[in-house]
Amino acid sequence: MKSSGLLFVLLVLLMQGGALARTSLVLESWREDDRTVWQEKLIPVFEAAHPEIEVRFRPTAPAGYDAALTARLEAGTAGDLITCRPFDASLALYEAGRLAGLDDLPGLASFSSAAKSAWQTDDGSATFCVPVASVIHGFLYNRDAFRKLGLDPPETEAAFFAALERIREDGAWIPMAMGVRDRWEAATMGYNNIGPTYWKGGEGRRALVAGRQKLTDEPWVAPYRTLARWRRYLGEGYETRSYRDSQDLFTQGRAAVYPAGSWEIAGFNSRAGFAMGAFRPPVREAGDDCHISDHIDIAIGLNAASPSADAARAFLNWVGSAVFASLYANALPGFYPLSDHPVRIDDPLARAFLSWRSDCRSTIRSTSRILSRGTPNLERETWDASVDAITGAATAEELGARLQKGLAGWYAPQR
Repeated sequence: MKSSGLLFVLLVLLMQGGALARTSLVLESWREDDRTVWQEKLIPVFEAAHPEIEVRFRPTAPAGYDAALTARLEAGTAGDLITCRPFDASLALYEAGRLAGLDDLPGLASFSSAAKSAWQTDDGSATFCVPVASVIHGFLYNRDAFRKLGLDPPETEAAFFAALERIREDGAWIPMAMGVRDRWEAATMGYNNIGPTYWKGGEGRRALVAGRQKLTDEPWVAPYRTLARWRRYLGEGYETRSYRDSQDLFTQGRAAVYPAGSWEIAGFNSRAGFAMGAFRPPVREAGDDCHISDHIDIAIGLNAASPSADAARAFLNWVGSAVFASLYANALPGFYPLSDHPVRIDDPLARAFLSWRSDCRSTIRSTSRILSRGTPNLERETWDASVDAITGAATAEELGARLQKGLAGWYAPQR
């Protein structure tokens, strides 16, 4: 009896010691809508393999994430793991000593140099975040609406506008669900969605970075003319319609087309009461090469001030694993893993977006990397220009001149 009691006490003490020794990590993120996926599908798998580590997911609203994260990093209250924006925003954190270098992390061996490029120094000598996923731009559509009106997914601009006009004339649906109140969507789902077919994707972006093209050149001005044509099809009140309003308009079946990113798929699958389809950005003329914005989007890094770096590195190694890639791709369809691990994607809509890689050339968004490092910030300026194009506040030529003046003011190759 005495020895049994002693054994019980020892077991309790061991269990308490294990609990006390458990390391707790906090993962910062801007993906508020991913909270339950991380809490219920991803983190439990990691914790089952690493019972000595617990992870808490702490999201911040996307619009406020950068400022809130910077404030917490400066105050020493930021989480151990940092969800990284692509390119310049995370590079600035690394150069400020906020993100730790990860070149010796074994999990990075699963990623190509292209996949890591969004979270490296310009010379590629240091990598500071583990790549997670990319997203692809295109258009979602209501299959029921298209079927009723006898429409096929458009492949050219002429067919695209003909379809929108047919929907407008019928009157049962708003042709296209997009607003401009939040501003960023006009550039992200507008300008950078259709634009790559005009400036030939990466070819045009590289020419802009090198100074061989300017924002007043036709490939960069023409997409604004096309956006101006969208105004006719956005429905009454689009000027005050928020991003969330546009999502609701489409998922409630009140709009036939939605300029989208693949990141919408998971949420829309659970909200839309109709069959959805997807079509890629239309080419200008039949036979033209197609280009898509296949944007390297999200990664996770290590807070350089984390007191639990070893546990955080264990988590980052897991992010580079085949288990994580498969879990993530299917828990969040429309986010495409950047590791080299083969992954089967179950969601048909996510597979539709992914199939465009076989036919089209991929590029990152035009304002990413290098071109938005100065003041005025070209990305934010492009938000405003895209809104002004849609509302008719300025002509395409005026917008090109405005953007070029701002870029040339700080970026030497454009002077």
